[in-house]
Amino acid sequence: MGSVGSVPRLVVAAPASGSGKTTVATGLMAAWSARGMAVSPHKVGPDYIDPGYHALATGRVGRNLDAYLCGAELVAPLFAHGARGCDIAVVEGVMGLFDGASGEGELASTAQVAKLLRAPVVLVVDASAQARSVAALVHGFVSFDPEVRVGGVILNKVASDRHEAVLREALEATGVPVLGVLRRGAVVETPSRHLGLVPVAERAADAVAAVEAMGAMVAEGCDLAGLVALASSAGPLVGAAWDADEALVSSPPPPLPFPSLGAAPPDPPVGPDGPRPQTPDGLERAVVALAGGAAFSFSYAEHAELLTSAGAEVVTFDPLRDEELPEGTAGLVIGGGFPEVYAAELSANERLRKAVAALAERGAPVAAECAGLLYLCRELDGMPMCGVLDASARMSERLTLGYRDAVAVSDGVLAVAGTRMRGHEFHRTVVEPGAGASPAWGVRVPERRVEGFVEGGVHASYLHTHWASAPGVARRFVERCRTS
Repeated sequence: MGSVGSVPRLVVAAPASGSGKTTVATGLMAAWSARGMAVSPHKVGPDYIDPGYHALATGRVGRNLDAYLCGAELVAPLFAHGARGCDIAVVEGVMGLFDGASGEGELASTAQVAKLLRAPVVLVVDASAQARSVAALVHGFVSFDPEVRVGGVILNKVASDRHEAVLREALEATGVPVLGVLRRGAVVETPSRHLGLVPVAERAADAVAAVEAMGAMVAEGCDLAGLVALASSAGPLVGAAWDADEALVSSPPPPLPFPSLGAAPPDPPVGPDGPRPQTPDGLERAVVALAGGAAFSFSYAEHAELLTSAGAEVVTFDPLRDEELPEGTAGLVIGGGFPEVYAAELSANERLRKAVAALAERGAPVAAECAGLLYLCRELDGMPMCGVLDASARMSERLTLGYRDAVAVSDGVLAVAGTRMRGHEFHRTVVEPGAGASPAWGVRVPERRVEGFVEGGVHASYLHTHWASAPGVARRFVERCRTS
């Protein structure tokens, strides 16, 4: 248990997507880290890719703050969990400052998160196609919601000294200080494709170079001391930091039909390399394999933390390189990523595909989201996958994107029927059929439908969920690992 406290913090926002938030936020993280500061990186919304760049810049795990997936009440505690022991925190916004979940007002917007964190906002403005009008734009954002404090502006894509002078003169009337100016020619190469930026896990040295370039550009063009002062003006927050152990204690126990664990064994279990790790009550930790690497790089850090607190030994493996599951695997978690980009390599790793199929066949718990769903299908774009599900996956021209309010349709390893959770979809693939005989979820928006598969110990779905909103999911999964 820890206090939310008063870590200096600021929110990097913009009037619209494409204004330069990621460059500025990542650049600030890198610039302050290079000066010896411990920087806590955060991202508003469900995005998995930007936090990877944040982690490179800071050497710390990038964490998401999503008021839709987790609830507004968890934003400050999750922030404090990530910011423990840090000198400063940078929160990168999502879309435009006031854009959030469709039809839900300010819910899940950068503005809502800024208010929940009592954090000042620095507004990144793409000034490439405007001059004096920039003052009207900034004035509008400053006055739209008086509870959101815009404490500074960073001007991006400024053409020349003359252009900068005109912009600065216009902004004097707003009373909002200019805390940075980035030139139009100062572009950092960050390759994109069908779902946005290419993840860090796929770029390696290129990603490191890009982050260093962002840090140098921001350090040269921004008033770092002024931005630290702005971050230090954040209001105090009261309450406890989120803690995985305490979250599990306060969550309900897993419902039947899974049996209870019974008494702890009298002697520590012994593996080939000596005693295996144990939980505080003397039970052997169940090995949960967590897919990682370039094809499966999307995972919220809190999932592994909750699994560990629930009694799992989480072991990461790379389906592109590893031909076997980790020794003693009792359960498997496969998150999101880009298996469509690596379909040939995943298909070629036949030994691992068969190992995954065998694990599922014996009834071990398998939780798969989006990319994990595709990997469990019979085929992906015509190439053999694990064959755990009698379904076929393929790339599509259509982007499926948005928050989902979901209810569990079938009893499974993550939840019992009737459990409500919120999720997020983000893919350009199609799975046919879209649901099995026992679907995973029923969703209401954008249309009423069922989706996903619950078969034996398998729970596979397109929905990304955040387990901090329902810690019992991790408890139930680990319970099944021990009893399957």
